[in-house]
Amino acid sequence: MVKVVIKKRVNQFNEVINVDGDKSLSIRSLLIGSQSFGICKIKNLPKSEDILSTISGLKKLGIKIYFRNKICFIYGKGLNGFDYKKNIVINAGNSGTFARLLLGLLIKSPYELKIIGDKSLSRRDFKRIINPLEQFGAKFIANKKKTLPLKILGSEYLKPINFFEKKGSAQCKSSVILAALNTPGKTTIVAKKSRNHTELLLKHLKLPIKVLSNKKHDLIEITGQRQFKSFDYVIPGDMSSSAFFIVLTLLSRNSKLKIKNININPSRTGFIKIINKMGAKVKFANKRNNYGELIADVCVVSQRKFKAINCPIELNSNAIDEFLIIFLIASKASGISYFKKLGELNKKESPRLELASMILKKMGVKTETSKDSIKIFGNPNLKVNKKILINNFYKDHRIFMTSVIAALCFGGEWTIEDGESHMSSFPSFLRILRKMGYKF
Repeated sequence: MVKVVIKKRVNQFNEVINVDGDKSLSIRSLLIGSQSFGICKIKNLPKSEDILSTISGLKKLGIKIYFRNKICFIYGKGLNGFDYKKNIVINAGNSGTFARLLLGLLIKSPYELKIIGDKSLSRRDFKRIINPLEQFGAKFIANKKKTLPLKILGSEYLKPINFFEKKGSAQCKSSVILAALNTPGKTTIVAKKSRNHTELLLKHLKLPIKVLSNKKHDLIEITGQRQFKSFDYVIPGDMSSSAFFIVLTLLSRNSKLKIKNININPSRTGFIKIINKMGAKVKFANKRNNYGELIADVCVVSQRKFKAINCPIELNSNAIDEFLIIFLIASKASGISYFKKLGELNKKESPRLELASMILKKMGVKTETSKDSIKIFGNPNLKVNKKILINNFYKDHRIFMTSVIAALCFGGEWTIEDGESHMSSFPSFLRILRKMGYKF
């Protein structure tokens, strides 16, 4: 177990940094690349544990993948080009994105394949994936809770489906889209708004996918069994990773930060919209298009005052991974901030809403929580002058990184356990902080 001890708050800084490549796009490019014909070249692919789990799983399915000169080469064999064998077991580690999206590509498997994960992933819901994939014709063997481990058996007689995705889960929607690629006919999805990386990448590859949007839903149509060629792709920086450094800058003194080449897809900037409503002044510079995704440099400066917020629920799905770090700004705001309909937070790697309240209370911040909401009673003069221990948080990488940022911003002496947890998503997190001059 790695413990991180932090005893000093941040000093002022003026830095330009790069963060790891976008994890969501990295996993999608690997999975979709495995279904293409030819050799894909992926640049800026992070070597986080989730990405390595994805690569390991694809190799077990017969896909050749290797790195050379910081470029990842994927030898695609076309749709359903996996080398299926009996008794294959694929370990998804901590990656819900990999496990759920991969199931969508396995619906033609002639043999049972077993998917397992670590303790954290094995607590997460897979019913939302099992139900639509069963409609295509796949069969599952799972426990009563519909969690990992589970087995999937594909079918030669797949049929297109009409599916209503109600949770705003990009993973669920994307799993159905990938399943539709291997299915004859037209699959239709009505999906609550969520991240649209899968749709944009398939459009960039000129696959037959149509998307019609309104304020609340997307209507997606996919015509299956269309082969496509290999592609080159450059992974932009991850907005979720950037969020930690954005909040570090906002809550520190007299500081400036530029984070280069970040994915600012509108489905990823709910976090920015929320904190700007609270008084932050985060701006985008040098905007350009990157394979269908919008990228830019993110520019942020320190702020002295923040306003409380009654957070609009329509922003939830586009900021679900960043709420923990948003709560730190709410703890410094004037007034009571209210965040509601966040039940999805407790279905992540840990019961994040409960743990967020626990961390804030340890800092001296009053909170009121329900199953899916939290009120945070902000204190503009908040300072921590005591010892704080953060442990027993299911090795959730975002709990760990949020605690580190809280320690650097609010003071006190913090001991944060399971420091290795950040390797699953953001392996350069502590390294970047060290380069900025912080010691822990």
